[in-house]
Amino acid sequence: MLGTIDAVIIGVLAFTGGHFLLASAPIRDRAVNAIGEERFRGLYSLVMLGALVWLILAYRSAPYIEIWLPGPMTGWVPNVLMPIACVLLVAGITTRSPTSVGGESMLAEPTTFKGILTVTRHPFLWGTGLWALGHLATNGDLAAILLFGAIAVLSFVGMPALDAKMRRKVDSAWGPVAMTTSIIPFVAVLQGRTTLDLAGIGWWRFGLGLLVWVALYGGHPYYAGVWPHPG
Repeated sequence: MLGTIDAVIIGVLAFTGGHFLLASAPIRDRAVNAIGEERFRGLYSLVMLGALVWLILAYRSAPYIEIWLPGPMTGWVPNVLMPIACVLLVAGITTRSPTSVGGESMLAEPTTFKGILTVTRHPFLWGTGLWALGHLATNGDLAAILLFGAIAVLSFVGMPALDAKMRRKVDSAWGPVAMTTSIIPFVAVLQGRTTLDLAGIGWWRFGLGLLVWVALYGGHPYYAGVWPHPG
C-alpha cells in the first residue's frame, strides 16, 4: 500500500486520531484501570511511534499530486519560522513542565513555573506547530498538505486538549498553572500574570536551538532532497 495517497491518509488518521482517541477520557481511564499508568504510557508511546514511522514512510513514497503552486516568496515563511521553532523545541525538551509526563509533581510548586514556561506552557507543541505551518506554506502537494496539516492540527488542537486532560486529572491544582502561564506565547506576561524569565530560559537554549536549525538547514538537501533557501 505504500506509494499511494491512501497510505498517507491511513498514517494521518492513525497518528493524529490515535493521539486524541487514546488520550480521551473514556478510553484512557479504562486502559489505565486495566493495565496501570506506566504500562499505558508505554503502550501509547509504542503505538504512536509505529504510526509515526508509517506516516513518514508513506509520505516519502507518496505520488506527487499538486493542489496549489507555492509562490517564490513563500519560501521565506519556513526560513523565518524554523529558527523560532527550533528554539521552542529545544526549550520544551529541556525544561521541566507541568504538562509533560510526570509533570504533576510541579503543581505543588507554582513558583517553579520559570524559564520558557513564562512564554508559553506548551513550548514543544508550539515548536512542532510552527514547523508544520512553515512547511505547509511552501509545499502545495497533497501528501505534504496531509502530513504537515495533521501535525499542525495535532499541535494547536492538542494544547487546549492537553490542558483539559490535566484539569480533569488534577482538579483545583491546575489553577496556579492556568493563572501564571498561557497557551498563546507572552499573553501571561502582557497581562501581568507572570514575568518574562530570560535568565531561566538560558542563553544556551537559544544557542542550541539555533545550532539545531543550522544543522537542519544545511542537511536539508540530503534528508529532504531540496535546498531550503528561497529563490
